[in-house]
Amino acid sequence: MFKSSVTTLSKMSTESTARAFFSAPQFAVVGASADPSKFGHKIFTWYTTHSLPVTPINPTAPSITANSKAYPTVSSLSQLPDPTSTAVSIITPPKVTKKVLEEAKGLGVKSVWLQPGTFDDEVIAYARKEFENAVGGDGGGGGEGWCVLVDGGKALDGREKL
Repeated sequence: MFKSSVTTLSKMSTESTARAFFSAPQFAVVGASADPSKFGHKIFTWYTTHSLPVTPINPTAPSITANSKAYPTVSSLSQLPDPTSTAVSIITPPKVTKKVLEEAKGLGVKSVWLQPGTFDDEVIAYARKEFENAVGGDGGGGGEGWCVLVDGGKALDGREKL
């Protein structure tokens, strides 16, 4: 009984955190990819499909095309015009994710979304400790953790309830 209550509370708190994530005025996708078969491209395209103001972060591609439009990239979070008002989705391996989170913390980013496969226990603990809103870990609707592609629509629709 107790474990079930804790699981329910954790899921509710992450749903609330996901809604808060989408209340940001700007978004960025670290690990955005120009390759349509990669999740970094699929996640970035999800933001553009939902008409959200999003910046792709990719140190090697000068632009990423999504929905027939080319979006110029920046190579790091430090090149964002206003990191403090930008919520950041991360699609990188755990070792890279930790460095991205450290940079984000230093720049004053308040909200991060860690896609499945981007974190280990250390990374998720760091994110939850250091950010106002850290979405990631077990839960969500897809069975592999909180994913923008699976859980983003519901969270986006629920942001007005905050």
